[in-house]
Amino acid sequence: MKKIIITIAAAAVCVFGAKAQDAQTAAAEAAAALSAAEDVPVVAPKPKYWDLSMQNNINFGQTFLYQWAAGGYNNYSLAAGIDANANYAKGKMVWNNRLQLDYGFLYSADKPIVQKNKDRIYFESKWGYETPIQHLYYSANLDFRTQFNNNYDYVTPTDAQFAAYPDEPAKAWKEAAKNNLKSGLFSPAYINLGLGLKWTPKPWFELNFAPLTGGVVIVNDPSLRYTYGMDLIKGSSYEDRKLAHEAEIAANSFDQFRGVRYEFGAQLKADAKWIINDNFTYTTQVTAFYNYLTPKVEPRITWDNKVFWKMAKYFALTLSTNLIYDPLVIVRDTDGDKVADAKGVQFKEYFEFGFTYTIAAKK
Repeated sequence: MKKIIITIAAAAVCVFGAKAQDAQTAAAEAAAALSAAEDVPVVAPKPKYWDLSMQNNINFGQTFLYQWAAGGYNNYSLAAGIDANANYAKGKMVWNNRLQLDYGFLYSADKPIVQKNKDRIYFESKWGYETPIQHLYYSANLDFRTQFNNNYDYVTPTDAQFAAYPDEPAKAWKEAAKNNLKSGLFSPAYINLGLGLKWTPKPWFELNFAPLTGGVVIVNDPSLRYTYGMDLIKGSSYEDRKLAHEAEIAANSFDQFRGVRYEFGAQLKADAKWIINDNFTYTTQVTAFYNYLTPKVEPRITWDNKVFWKMAKYFALTLSTNLIYDPLVIVRDTDGDKVADAKGVQFKEYFEFGFTYTIAAKK
């Protein structure tokens, strides 16, 4: 009996001793692993300096225009747009870029043709470097504005034009519109580069003053150069310009006006963006440019607004307006026969509902 008890006790001692040895070995290995892990440097996440986003939309809506020099009609419309942003920030330097593209059509029951009513290319690039004064930046601002292709004033065809295309009324309307071009690619185009200061007292507000701003106005189509205030090759007064234009119309020759006008002046630009929540935003921009080279001419002013209300995951309401006051632009009559001496406010409004989708870089 004593031998059996001694045998069991010896076995137990061996088992527990082995387990104790294993526990000691495991503890030693864990301590070694922890020590080795402490020696491995922690890799910080790679900083991301770019913030990228692009909003795409296809809308069906209603349009209202008042004395809009580039043309268009009140009606229902189908339009597409892109609003892309690429913003960079590192240290004291910021660089914001925005591209807005809009293009749309309408079909009116009184005209057997598809017309263009929305056409806009607007690119803006703003660079800033923070000064010793908080919220104040040295700045450079580049902006470019034009449209994609030709837009016409579709006047009612004459009896002769209808007679020439008795079975194709659309061709009669297009033939009547040939002499009523309103705008086109680089007709006009506005390019400005300004150097100055940017003040950002609030995250939602920015004021940019550029007392050194060089500008170029381009009107590629000779028939539109008078309408958009281009200079005469010979002569300079308003009466000279008007007489030259009337002579060009009579002779069907447009070669007395320059295609490029250089400007140098001061530009003031204010931007604001209110984000009410994830689904509702309002952005506005007011720009005023005063040309030192023509001190008696009033400043050119543009004011753009956009209200965006996302009603569902892929559907939204958009209200946008564009206002232009340019004292050099002649607003043409819609009868297509003459050019009016109206130099007033041009206004365009869109109220649209449609599909929208935003692509954004992961942060």
